[in-house]
Amino acid sequence: MITPNDPHNGQPLLHYGAPIESARRVAIFIHGRGASAEDILGIAPELGTDDVAYLAPQAAGNTWYPNSFLSPISQNEPGLTSALAVIGALVKKLATDGYAPERIIILGFSQGACLGLEFAARNAQRFAAIVALSG
Repeated sequence: MITPNDPHNGQPLLHYGAPIESARRVAIFIHGRGASAEDILGIAPELGTDDVAYLAPQAAGNTWYPNSFLSPISQNEPGLTSALAVIGALVKKLATDGYAPERIIILGFSQGACLGLEFAARNAQRFAAIVALSG
């Protein structure tokens, strides 16, 4: 259910690839504005890895925040804070499952790339990779 103050909380999380409990790495794929978790997961089979678990959270209304990343932060709230919380909760859950940040890849496309970079900047630690495509 979408709530005005936390629009992305409770949205679906899609999985592709290796089971999380046996994956060498986990990749969090963040879709762009107007796209979906299913869309971004379409990249995963092309990578040819069978030992990586790919996770893709879904944004409410297919957008993580309403305006350009160049807009003042206040104009992208509460979407931005909610989106960052989704990624943060996923990283935290993976940590409890035994995945240190060094085993987590964050990849985003377009608005998802901006979100991934924003998350990495606000949560400085050594991830396996931060990948921004057309961000």
